[in-house]
Amino acid sequence: MEQWVRRYRDDDGCRTKLICFPPAGAGASTFRTWAQGLPADIGVLAIRYPGREDRINEPMPSRLEALADDIADVLGGLMGHRLVLFGHSMGASVAHEVALRFQELGHPPAAVCVSGRQPTHTLADRPMIYGTDEEIIGHIVSFDASRAEIFEDEGLREIVLPAIRADYRLVDEYAGGSRPLLDCPVYGYTGDEDSQVTPEQMRRWGELTRGDFRLRVFPGGHFYLRAEEAPLLADVTRVLTEDKSPTTTAP
Repeated sequence: MEQWVRRYRDDDGCRTKLICFPPAGAGASTFRTWAQGLPADIGVLAIRYPGREDRINEPMPSRLEALADDIADVLGGLMGHRLVLFGHSMGASVAHEVALRFQELGHPPAAVCVSGRQPTHTLADRPMIYGTDEEIIGHIVSFDASRAEIFEDEGLREIVLPAIRADYRLVDEYAGGSRPLLDCPVYGYTGDEDSQVTPEQMRRWGELTRGDFRLRVFPGGHFYLRAEEAPLLADVTRVLTEDKSPTTTAP
């Protein structure tokens, strides 16, 4: 499991565990500060995708569904715990797919938190984003100007681009479509100036669960969660602590 999971906090007192799924091109370090902003009895584990950070020499995933298969298999040993999944952008789709696999095994998560991503069943008409390196870089900088400096450094550019290319292809080739309804609450988060998804699109995540749905809109763009980390984690804390009942097990 350690190959796939970075444990920012996970001691014996952490009965509830937050599993975090990074966005395209990013790694587990996206969530490196989250343990500091969440209660001490909440485990904080971030998924380590292949092909980046300390897994940079490993093959990239072939399909988003295959990535979800691998993650669900690896996390199988945690199903006895109360799990909440949080995914941003591409990570929201991965988290949703992993949640469906847990549910099929009779262990749905306690909740799924999705951020900055169109819901699975509305992806058919989305614009494709994979292209040349310059087109990909232009797309990223259009909603995350802070990355421009990285791409201007030739050495850094060659380090980060392979994972970004691979993830953009995963996102484009992921058709989404109809999926079984989740048996747990879904919580949506987005920025009010996000160029990649609107609050109206985010609200449609509520159509993918038999449980409750709630959307929280923060100030900011696609990476609102950087500047709004404290209020975001305050809301996630409510999700993590408002219902401490164990996950449901199918008969």
